[in-house]
Parts: sequence; structure tokens; C-alpha cells
Amino acid sequence: MCHLFAHQPQRDYESQTRSLRIGGHCTSIRLEMSFWDTLEEIAATQNMSLAKFLTTLHDEVLDHHGEVRNFASLLRCSCLIYRARSAQAVAEFHSTATPILDAAE
Repeated sequence: MCHLFAHQPQRDYESQTRSLRIGGHCTSIRLEMSFWDTLEEIAATQNMSLAKFLTTLHDEVLDHHGEVRNFASLLRCSCLIYRARSAQAVAEFHSTATPILDAAE
């Protein structure tokens, strides 16, 4: 079991700080590279740059909750939700996919 976790690439859990402007204010966010990669992927699915996606997400949280207490944690949880939904969609596809028939059958 530990091979699944221990053998992951070190790059994935190395953290990186990125600076961006949200709501006219400069801020820095420190996340592990695997989270940055996932956020880039999510932003691409929304046809947005990463900066635009993070700003949009931040604004939506403000509208919904009135404040953003820990944006880095929100981003990590968003990545987990995205990955879980992606995995679920793949599993559902495989369970409903029609098997390919062999021409010899």
C-alpha cells in the first residue's frame, strides 16, 4: 500500500508560491505542485487563465460566504472535489460503455 504514496514524484508535493492580484490586491499563495497542476487543468476547462479562474472563484466565495477565510485551503479542497468528480465520471463511463465486439465473434 505505501508504494502508492511513497513512490509518487517528489515534484508533486514540492510547494511553490505564486503571486497574483485578486480584487486589486497583490497576494501570494503557496500550494504543492500537484494542486497548481490541477488548478491549471480546471482553469483550462473553463477557458480561463489561472489568474482569471482564481479571481472568479474568490469573488464567488465572497458573494456566497461574505468572506474568504483560508483561500489556499479552499483551493486544495476544490482540487480534491474536481479529481473525485473526474474519477467518478470515468467510472460511470466504464460501467455504461458498450463493449466493443470482436469482428471474429
